[in-house]
Amino acid sequence: MSSIVPVKEFAARRRKLMDVMAPDSIAILPAAPERVRNRDVLHPYRQDSDFFYLTGFDEPDAVLVLIPGREHGESVLFCKERNPEKELWDGFLAGPEGAIERFGMDDAFPISDIDDILPGMLEGRSRIYYPLGKDHQFDTRVMDWVKSLRAKVRTGAHPPGEFVSLEHFLHDLRLFKSANEIKVMAKAGEISAEAHCRAMKRARKGGFEYHLEAELIHTFMEHGARSTAYPSIVGGGPNACILHYIENRAPLKEGDLVLIDAGCEYQCYASDITRTFPVSGKFSPEQRALYEVVLAAQYEAIDAVRPGNHWNHSHEAALRVLTRGLIDLGLLSGTVEEAIAGEAYKPFFMHRTGHWLGMDVHDVGDYKVGDAWRQLEPGMVLTVEPGLYIAPDNTDVDEKWRGIGIRIEDDVVVTKDGCRVLTDGVPKTITEIEALMAD
Repeated sequence: MSSIVPVKEFAARRRKLMDVMAPDSIAILPAAPERVRNRDVLHPYRQDSDFFYLTGFDEPDAVLVLIPGREHGESVLFCKERNPEKELWDGFLAGPEGAIERFGMDDAFPISDIDDILPGMLEGRSRIYYPLGKDHQFDTRVMDWVKSLRAKVRTGAHPPGEFVSLEHFLHDLRLFKSANEIKVMAKAGEISAEAHCRAMKRARKGGFEYHLEAELIHTFMEHGARSTAYPSIVGGGPNACILHYIENRAPLKEGDLVLIDAGCEYQCYASDITRTFPVSGKFSPEQRALYEVVLAAQYEAIDAVRPGNHWNHSHEAALRVLTRGLIDLGLLSGTVEEAIAGEAYKPFFMHRTGHWLGMDVHDVGDYKVGDAWRQLEPGMVLTVEPGLYIAPDNTDVDEKWRGIGIRIEDDVVVTKDGCRVLTDGVPKTITEIEALMAD
């Protein structure tokens, strides 16, 4: 499957990062290590997001080195060499030649030679940009390379004298999505929307939560998304009130709602959708009343996603609607202002209304700049996900409300004059949901 993001865009990202690096500096970024699942079985490999963002390279045992001003090439990749015998067992390797030809690197070397070559690249560089503390084993290797240079100071060596966090600069770049990245995320949203629609239709047959999870995974893979962006949440009845419920083993009961929070990962970019719907295909009066409050809150929150508004505008908008709804339904008392100031809503709505979205489902990027909420700008992508959860053991409310959990979530990109919802392919009004499930 060809990548939507072209090789030249990865090169442009490396250029942008090097443009903000100090003179006489070097950046070092290792690929994600392989992880053991059990005994001699590995988890399916997933590249480190920062590494993939700069390279598009999806093999382990690789290290990216950026050296602004280096005569023989500024973007250098250390990676595994081609090995026909090993490739017979484990699959194709790009090798150093492929790193240059296919991935646009300026220079490349076998990873087996890194201990001999990289210390020489550090020589004369004053500053190292590096994600210190992310991989303790690799941290030790980097320190050993620096120590080896420090041991040669009396012979004229000039080791780096300072480490700088690579993430601060890199993550600000990742926060703003390009047109190609938004295309990938829109595709991920389209696939995930179809998966949610299929799960809604499947729910009418009853069964267990994992039957709906199976529909999700089947649809993801059918469209080329080989993995979920995060463990899928399929919570029926009171399980919907557990925010990170992932057991997905309980039976689907007539009369209950099902909350599905699930999204695929497509070409290393995440989608994140939540829908809540009735197993029977029809909302009860109480379910309908609470659902309409959450839906109104989401509409209000999405309307607040626009350039010039700050990050928290969306949350504040949703919170006002949710609190007003809880008071109108008799679940809270007093005024909206009093309930918000005293956080009386917290037993029913205990999370934020969204998060950044990108290569990670909870993507990188600061939410505040200094002490102020960050202003929204075109190219930022976030989720909008208000909810209401009435715990099954909440004796402060009438029994008819207990055990109802509702969340509605979409992926939204900030545009020049407002926003665009990337996940509107799955219904969310009561009329649309009931119609889909009746089909």
